[in-house]
Parts: sequence; C-alpha cells; structure tokens
Amino acid sequence: MTESPTPVAAAPAPVASEVGEGLKAAFRTHPAGVAIITASSPEGPVGLTASSVASVAVDPAAIVFSVTRATGSAGAILAADTFVVHLIDDEHSALAQSFAVSGADRFTDDQGWGVLPTGEPYLAEARVAMRCHPMTTVAVGSSTVVIAEVDEVLLGRPGRPLVYVDRQFHALPHDQNH
Repeated sequence: MTESPTPVAAAPAPVASEVGEGLKAAFRTHPAGVAIITASSPEGPVGLTASSVASVAVDPAAIVFSVTRATGSAGAILAADTFVVHLIDDEHSALAQSFAVSGADRFTDDQGWGVLPTGEPYLAEARVAMRCHPMTTVAVGSSTVVIAEVDEVLLGRPGRPLVYVDRQFHALPHDQNH
C-alpha cells in the first residue's frame, strides 16, 4: 500500500528584521551598476535585471551576483549550465525596467536581442556581455549568491553607464576621451 505524501506548507515570506530594514535603507542610497542576466531554458529565453554584479577575481576570471528567489527567471538562470551577464548603459534603462518586472515584455524583436552560437540570449548593443558558467552557489536566507567563471567577454558599444539608486535608474556622465 502506498501512502499519500504529507502536504508540506509553503514557507512564509521572510519578514525583514529591524536590521534588515536598515540594510535595505542603507543600500537604497548606495548606487549600483545595472546588468541584465539571460539564459536559455527548456521553456525559452529567460532574463532578469540585477544590481548585485561584482568582479571577484581575474585568475580565474570570476564574477558574483545574487538572486532573491529560486523560481521563475531566477530559478531558470540558477539551473542553466551557462548564462550571459550584460552590463548595460542608459540607453537600455527601459529594457532594464522590463526585465525587473514580472510579466513584462522580454526578448521582443524591437529590443535588439540575438542568440550566441552557444544558445544564450545576447544583447549585442550592451556595453559588455560576459558569457559565464556557475562555479558555486550559496543559499543565504531567501537569496542565492552565484559565483561564476567568465568564459568569454564580448565588448559592445560604450555609452553612459546606468546605475540603480533610490529605486530608480540613473545615467552617469560618460567622458568620450577615456
């Protein structure tokens, strides 16, 4: 006789402590660069906007980023063998917004997406795109930290760097001489 599995209650949404709320307030006014991370999944292309991308090492070339849940696009990226981290400029702020909102239009013809020979969605107009594979992941509360090795760096067109601060995207000045 087989038994029915015992239903497991979904974990409650995390509630930020006073320190957690302070951390959110502190980083709300700390500018961060903006990236769009994309991957190919069995259901098609997936992507999300991230402001947690940073370099870790040059030998091996490695970066780090975090995602706040393991479902939807984030879950598909966590499950992917490879993904592309696009460092974007001000001209792509609307695109960053669409990848930050669940259910928004993504990978449309007019957004400029292509596909790399290795199968990942690729925005050729991004300032830089880095094709990566995960080295390790670490669960931290409701987030997952990803350390990824960079397999390829694709340089695009320079523009005005985009940062995220106080829940809005902002362009930084760009000196064409440097």
